[in-house]
Amino acid sequence: MKRNILLNPGPATTTDTVKMAQVVPDICPREKEFASLMRGLRSDLLKTVNANAEDYTSVLFTGSGTINIDICLNSLLPDGKKALIVNNGAYSSRAVEVCQYYGLPHIDLKSSVFERPDLAAVEQTLKENPDIAIVYTTHHETGTGILNPIREIGALAHKYGAISVFDTTSSLAMIPINVYDDNIDFCMASAQKGIMAMSGLSFIIGRTEEIRKSKDYPKRSYYCNLYLQYEYFEKTGEMHFTPPVQTIYATIQALKEYFAEGEQGKWARHQRVNKALHEGLAKLGLKEAIRPELQSGLVISVLYPDMPNWSFEKVHDYCYERGFTIYPGKISTTNTFRLCSLGAIDEEDIHAFIPVLGEALELCK
Repeated sequence: MKRNILLNPGPATTTDTVKMAQVVPDICPREKEFASLMRGLRSDLLKTVNANAEDYTSVLFTGSGTINIDICLNSLLPDGKKALIVNNGAYSSRAVEVCQYYGLPHIDLKSSVFERPDLAAVEQTLKENPDIAIVYTTHHETGTGILNPIREIGALAHKYGAISVFDTTSSLAMIPINVYDDNIDFCMASAQKGIMAMSGLSFIIGRTEEIRKSKDYPKRSYYCNLYLQYEYFEKTGEMHFTPPVQTIYATIQALKEYFAEGEQGKWARHQRVNKALHEGLAKLGLKEAIRPELQSGLVISVLYPDMPNWSFEKVHDYCYERGFTIYPGKISTTNTFRLCSLGAIDEEDIHAFIPVLGEALELCK
């Protein structure tokens, strides 16, 4: 099978064994056999963030990562309370949009996309607004590659009586996470990112007690209600609605491979890839938009070079034809493209990519 190297921020390059895990006999997802598979999957997902089953549970949904943002915000906000969105990028801005669409009371604590959030500003906002019940931010802003200080933000949320909800879509199963050390009440991801499976399955890992409390909160969605899905899993072992059957088989296989590689081993591999990308970009004379000390180690925002015939499309197409996918930037004020260290790739893939990128740049001179 042809192997493409995806340097976009997800879906990620997968192994052939994960691809082939989808080739199974047809099964009705209401069978006990399939419910047993999902039960094991839910349990294994807790291990990716070092969560204890006595405190946390995982709830599966059919959809892309954005469904998790929708579910957490509309399901976990009590009546008469507000959400604080600590917003320094495109994906926290998406959380603001979710609040706007539902009419949820919220504060958009917006700051520069080129910097980490100001923790003093977060604390001041919490002091001034005792009705804040949710503190939300994105762990890894893939629009820029900035890694946000969720441990400190979570501690502030708890200090002022709020729960912490973090979008870990582009960090979970890549950057080591511990829900206790990192002060996480809820986190979320999708199968096609760090787990390196297929698109179509998303999941939320959260404190069971808080999910049960949310039973009495305003019902703002039917399909995207966290308690309703949790309760159905607990009663029947099944999703309330049709699950993405083949994606679940692929995710189970991908998790086996994740545990075999190990949390630290996988993170070390992503770091090798990222280091090779930095070195290759420097050799090509390309500059980065974000200071190195702020970067996640998973995404690099590359500034457009000053070339007379520069064309992102031309460079993209040249690389794509040779098996490498690069991705547009997501900084509205600055022209960038992104190179990511996700997926089943290693440094030798980057050593093969950099000369191809160099050839593409020659076309723009």
